[in-house]
Amino acid sequence: MTRVTYLALQAACTALVLAAGAAQAQQVAPAHWVNVLGMPFVRIAPGSFHMGSDEPADALARAYPGLEHWRFQQLADEAPAHTVRITRAFYLGQKEVTVGQFRRFVQVAGYVPESEADGTGGYGYNPAYDPAASARGDAFEGRDQRYSWRNPGFAQGDDHPVVNITWHDAHALAAWLSATEGHRYRLPTEAEWEYACRAGTRTRYPHGDDPAALARHANVFDEDAAPYWPRWQSQAAPGRDGHAFTAPVGSYAPNAFGVHDMLGNVWEWVSDWYAEDAYAKSPGDDPQGPPTGQARVRRGGSWHTWPLYARCGFRNWNTPETRYTLVGLRLVREIDMPPARASRR
Repeated sequence: MTRVTYLALQAACTALVLAAGAAQAQQVAPAHWVNVLGMPFVRIAPGSFHMGSDEPADALARAYPGLEHWRFQQLADEAPAHTVRITRAFYLGQKEVTVGQFRRFVQVAGYVPESEADGTGGYGYNPAYDPAASARGDAFEGRDQRYSWRNPGFAQGDDHPVVNITWHDAHALAAWLSATEGHRYRLPTEAEWEYACRAGTRTRYPHGDDPAALARHANVFDEDAAPYWPRWQSQAAPGRDGHAFTAPVGSYAPNAFGVHDMLGNVWEWVSDWYAEDAYAKSPGDDPQGPPTGQARVRRGGSWHTWPLYARCGFRNWNTPETRYTLVGLRLVREIDMPPARASRR
């Protein structure tokens, strides 16, 4: 056997060992995991799915008749719809990170979130604030030192999703958990997020295509929230869920993958940089998003989101230092590879 042949054989054997190790890791990992902060995780199996949307603007206009046509023409970044393969199992937070869990992290780690560290605060709900009279027309008052993850201007319990969290805050939480437990935590990729959101479906929402049914499945802008924003009442999803603002995590039934609140409650940061043409350049296996950018992607809609923008395929983004009353997070914990066996020669 020549040296070249031997090296090729050795490389092939190494690849087989690594593939077998990955398969073993996926088989032995339990279906559920709870970490040191009490966050429950669900194992998401590998698989393929149809990512994005090619739905024509005219079809969307018929489904969402109360909206201006230009809104549908701004959804080009959802295309082209394409097949994506997630090749490795991973643990995904079964629920969004809560106020109580984030408080414990801050207390134990001594971390100072950006809304407090830079002295500018966050955004908050103020009933006296008039969006129409403001320069930006924003729905919330901010930035102001009165507002942070501790106080978004409305009442939250420890079981509500934490908000006013920047992308850097989310990354800091993942880094601390990784160092504390010895498992790698991170934000999901945009592809992992949509794969888990769709949970085997190809419709606008996991429950189907009907926007009128959305409020029964997710905490979005509905008839309970609409009275607080009279100018947008016509966009409210029909129905009442008893929550004008955030709801306790897990208030709605899980999707087919066993995950709660993938749509609604709070927008969730993902790891990817945003690019309008990202899908046209994306690889088919485990896409990680563009290598650089100015803004990070957030997904899923929130308690203040209209049905058009709470679809599985909708993409939104903010600069990494953005902190807002609608934005929180959900984490991934990677599944550990089993230790490699010593090779025999």
